[in-house]
Amino acid sequence: MPTYKIEFEKAALKFLEKQDKTQRLRLYKAIYKLPFGTDIKKLKGTDMFRLRVGDYRILYTVESDRYVVLVIDIGNRGQIYNQY
Repeated sequence: MPTYKIEFEKAALKFLEKQDKTQRLRLYKAIYKLPFGTDIKKLKGTDMFRLRVGDYRILYTVESDRYVVLVIDIGNRGQIYNQY
């Protein structure tokens, strides 16, 4: 099984930097388990997926040909979907 490289968009990194240390670690642990995780769903009408981590949602895409997971954005569960 190949190892996927994790890449971050600017918005995702900005959100992570604002979090306290324990929350940031929790999110990073979930991200580095991608593209395999426990609570993942494909978003309708897009090629994006979402990973649920508590009240936060991590939006990402998977480029299987290059083995890259691109983390697009992270946010609170109610607001993150409004942008996409």
